[in-house]
Amino acid sequence: MSRFFATGSSTESSSDESDDDIAPVQQKPAAPAARVFMFSDEEEDTKRVVRSAKDKRFDEIKSSIKQIKNHKKIKDIAKVLSGFEDLCKVYLKAKNIIEKEGHPRFYIKYLVELEDFVNECWEDKKKFNKINAKSLGTLRQKYRKYCRDYEKQITDYKANPDASGEEDEVRDDEDTDSDSDDEISASDFLKKSTTAAAPVVVKAPPVDKVKFLKTEDSGDESDDSYWDSSSGDSSSSSEEEGGYTGASVARQFLKKGAGDEKKEKEKRERKKREGKRKEEEEDDEEGGWEEVKGGYRVESKPKMMFEKDTEITTVVVVKKLNEILSARGKRGTDRSEQIELLKELRSIAVSNNLMLGIDVKILFSIIASIYDYNPNIATNMKSEMWEKCLMFVSELLDILIENGNVIVGENIAEETENLDNVETPFRVRGCVLTLIERLDEEFTKMLQGCDAHSYEYVERLKDESKVLDIIVRVQKYIEERGTSSEMCRIFLRHIEHIYYKYDYENLKKIQDARTGGVKDKEEKEETKKEESKNEEEGESKAEDNKDDETDNKVQEENKKDRESSDEKKEESSEKEETSSALMDRMCKFIYSKDSTDMIRTRAILCHIYHHALHDRWFQARDLMLMSHLQDTIHHADVPTQIRYNRSMVQLGLCAFRAGNIRDAHNALLDIQSGGRAKELLAQGLLMRSMADRNPEQEKIEKRRQVPFHMHINLELLECVYLVSAMLLEIPYMAAHEFDTRKRMISKSFHHQLRLSERQALLGPPESMREHVVAASKAMKTGNWKACRNFLINEKMNGKVWNLFPESETVRALIVRKIQEESLRTYLFTFGSVYESLSLSTLSEMFELEKHIVHSTISKMIINEELMASWDEPSECVVMHRCEPTRLQSMALQLSEKVSILVESNEKQMEMKQGNFYHRQQNRGDGQQQRDYQNKSYGGRRGQQRQQRYN
Repeated sequence: MSRFFATGSSTESSSDESDDDIAPVQQKPAAPAARVFMFSDEEEDTKRVVRSAKDKRFDEIKSSIKQIKNHKKIKDIAKVLSGFEDLCKVYLKAKNIIEKEGHPRFYIKYLVELEDFVNECWEDKKKFNKINAKSLGTLRQKYRKYCRDYEKQITDYKANPDASGEEDEVRDDEDTDSDSDDEISASDFLKKSTTAAAPVVVKAPPVDKVKFLKTEDSGDESDDSYWDSSSGDSSSSSEEEGGYTGASVARQFLKKGAGDEKKEKEKRERKKREGKRKEEEEDDEEGGWEEVKGGYRVESKPKMMFEKDTEITTVVVVKKLNEILSARGKRGTDRSEQIELLKELRSIAVSNNLMLGIDVKILFSIIASIYDYNPNIATNMKSEMWEKCLMFVSELLDILIENGNVIVGENIAEETENLDNVETPFRVRGCVLTLIERLDEEFTKMLQGCDAHSYEYVERLKDESKVLDIIVRVQKYIEERGTSSEMCRIFLRHIEHIYYKYDYENLKKIQDARTGGVKDKEEKEETKKEESKNEEEGESKAEDNKDDETDNKVQEENKKDRESSDEKKEESSEKEETSSALMDRMCKFIYSKDSTDMIRTRAILCHIYHHALHDRWFQARDLMLMSHLQDTIHHADVPTQIRYNRSMVQLGLCAFRAGNIRDAHNALLDIQSGGRAKELLAQGLLMRSMADRNPEQEKIEKRRQVPFHMHINLELLECVYLVSAMLLEIPYMAAHEFDTRKRMISKSFHHQLRLSERQALLGPPESMREHVVAASKAMKTGNWKACRNFLINEKMNGKVWNLFPESETVRALIVRKIQEESLRTYLFTFGSVYESLSLSTLSEMFELEKHIVHSTISKMIINEELMASWDEPSECVVMHRCEPTRLQSMALQLSEKVSILVESNEKQMEMKQGNFYHRQQNRGDGQQQRDYQNKSYGGRRGQQRQQRYN
């Protein structure tokens, strides 16, 4: 501050009156006049404010909160997220101050408001665009994580919230202003201008400070206007201000503090807000404007569907229906409100006893609006909407089935509709079959959208019975009134819901037929014996007591009634159509009536799958071969190719259960060879191929995925493939051990063997693959028991074999195949050691029956795999010494490789010398003939080999 304000008043009046009113003051000597008036306008305007660190940090926090509030008003979630992150950083900087002072209440209030904002936006998250929706999820997660440290403060604040938001803000500003305004005020100046020894007591009248300050009205004028007063005014003012010291004059010349200016501004803003609110309320009373939120109209009072005294007729209802449907698909249309309007319109039509045609038309519109509730095709329907959809579809079907005078079709134009004429049948535009197909697709999308291992998936899967019931009802309706093409479409929908389900009742019947045939015969014989005994006893009693004859007649009648009731039960059970009979009936209808290739192809594949699932191997194989789908499936659409892959896999599993190991391996080879079984069966996406897809392709492939309850166990599939490859590959490897050009039957099986050979330490097998590899090594040596123990144990049973319906028969089949193939491997490996082998010895070694051992060895002899012959009297296999021993075969291999190496070296030398081409031309037929003789067994080398064998 300038020293000018420390001096006394220069007027005579002030000096005269100061002796009477004011105590003597020790004054400092006045500074030179030049220094007193050496200040400019900028020094007057600028004010140095000393603020504490607490006030600085809290002001930074408040400014960040203010920015976030502005972003919240326009619901810019991305900027709210960035502002929240910045606020957390600013609040972390004030950590030392907060540890001393505690958490400020305005910050806790902001966290509570942000929580309410996030929860409100999360309920309507589908209204946001992609960026804001993603930011909302991130903000929600970060907020929850951040607020774990403030749970106590937030609960305390919620228990005792502030009175109102505006008052809290004002109170906070006042506190900060009072704390932060450390500028030199008049009182401070008085302390500085007086000495400590002689305190000053000032008695002065109140002074109007407004005379020396700028006002809003005079803001445009210059500062000199405050000094342009007449001499009379100055003299009068000096007389009024008599008795003032320099300190009192300083009070008049000081500026207002920043806190006073803020208070006045806030008061003015508050008055303006109140005035605007009053004006808005007056406008609302006049009915000029309506409040709008988020692009959707918010109605305080529900509007009437029709005006008062309006006659409700079919024409009026149809007009209103078209008016509601015209807003469908437009931007800003509330879809849930549209559904409610259609429901209200239907209730009005029903209450006014309008005809059935208008009710059916409104029902079609309601169902279509429910389907259009989700604008995105990839997202699934909400559970509430799903329940509503099922209810309205069932109501529509009830009306159509009960009332035969309602005709529905896509070919009916809106101009030719009959909605109110009772004399002719009602005609309504719409297709029930299209609604059911869309319902089935929505059900599949709901299953795809759920977590397969959650309770929600189980709850949604329970609705499949409802969907199937609706399909059956539509099937009956179309059988009466539909065309053959519509019948094929609804049959295919029905087939796709039952083809993958195993019929356990059929399994029980098969088991009863296998095991219960002998028991039934024994029971029948016992019942006949009992009846004959009862008859003899009855005859003896009839001779003694004639009254017992009536009792016997009653018993006979009761028996007849029981037999007739049993026969009726059997007939009723026969009349109930099994799943296989139902599949046969519907598929054969599609084969004969369908005009499109896609429906027929899918029906064939579903039929093959169902046959293979129920172990009807020959029917499934013949249907696949007769359809020739393996030649044309590459030109089909992707969903059809997925069904083909599933059918082939199930066909391979069926062949394995039937004991046809080679057919099982051939059926599973294409799926398992590339390592993409999961993707080919539409049971998931592979991470390694994610880089090859763009986001759109990924969405499309996710929509093609098969629901979890339809999945085929991939571990079971791989185990069956590896076991079948083992049963084929190990005997082949033993038979062609020393061949230079061996072909591989299964590359993936050889890959597993190579991986196990590379391992330095081999422990007990743990995974399924390790069990199969260990079993293969045991089979190589002919140890069939070790091979069986590796494949059939508790761990493998739990992982693989118990997943089959008839697991005991499958395990028995695998054991028998292991015994047979181990026998063949043993004969290939150690046959050259023996001169003869006894049939009984082989049957005891491999625990096989003699006729199975005999048939196995006979097949090997016929196929020229084993050089031997049977000695029937002694039941021995006599081995012929025409095959080389191991040492001889290895020597032959070495000689062939050396000769090949010599020939290649000679060719390279001749090509370097330049006479290779000339030598090739001069080679005659005799040289070519000698080369051929050397290569064949009739030549010189062949004769040497024969001599070595002998």
